[in-house]
Amino acid sequence: MTQQPARLGILMLDTRFPRIPGDVGNPASWRFPVRYAVVPGATPQAIVCDDPEPFVQAFIDTGRQLVAEGCTGIATTCGFLALIRPRLAASLGVPVAASALEQAAQIAQLLPPERSLGILTISKTSLSAAHLAAAGVPGRTVIAGMEGGSFARTILGNAPTLDVAVARREMVEVASGLCDRHTHVGAILLECTNMVPYAPQIAEATGRPVFSIHSYLNWFHDSLAPATFLEG
Repeated sequence: MTQQPARLGILMLDTRFPRIPGDVGNPASWRFPVRYAVVPGATPQAIVCDDPEPFVQAFIDTGRQLVAEGCTGIATTCGFLALIRPRLAASLGVPVAASALEQAAQIAQLLPPERSLGILTISKTSLSAAHLAAAGVPGRTVIAGMEGGSFARTILGNAPTLDVAVARREMVEVASGLCDRHTHVGAILLECTNMVPYAPQIAEATGRPVFSIHSYLNWFHDSLAPATFLEG
C-alpha cells in the first residue's frame, strides 16, 4: 500500500521531556501520517506560564512551512494555544485545531442537561478566562489543575525524564477528586496534550468518558483525509 502524504501538520513546542506513546508528539500515537515542526524557543514555561505573544509570528512562520509541505490542516501540542488560534487560522489559510479545549462546547451538548463538563489542566492558575473564552468553553465547566505534582514539574520544567507511574497516579487522583467534589461532572476533557497516555486509567477510575487532543485530532484528520469506501 502506498503511504499517503501527511495532511495534518503539528506545531511542536520546543521540548526535551519524553514523548511517550499516546503523546501527541509521538508519531506512533497516530494511525495516519503526520508532519511535525518545532517552534524554536516556545518552551512549555514560555507558553503556559509566561506570555505566548512573543512567539506568535514564529508559530505562523513554522505553520506556513508545514502548509507549503502539503499539510491541509494544522494542530499544536499545547492546549493553551487556543488563545492564538484565530490568528493562526487567518495567517495560514487552512483549518487550525489548536487546543483540546475547542471541543468543550460540543462535548457539553452531548451531556444530559443536569451534567456538566470537567477539565483537567496542567495549570489551573495559568488557564485564564481569556483562554476559556477563546476556546468557547461553557460557563458551567469545572476545572482541576495538576500544579505541584511530578507530572506538571516534568512538563513545565521541560525535564529530560518522566516517571510515568507517578504521573498516572497523580492524574487519576486529581480526576477522581474532581468528580468526587463535583458529582454533576458527566465527562472529562484533558487540556494538556501530554495527558493522553493516561486517559484509559482516568476513564476507568472516574466512570466518565474522557476527551482529549487525541480524540479531537482523529476527528479533525478524518475531514482532511476522508476514508475511502467506494472505488472508482
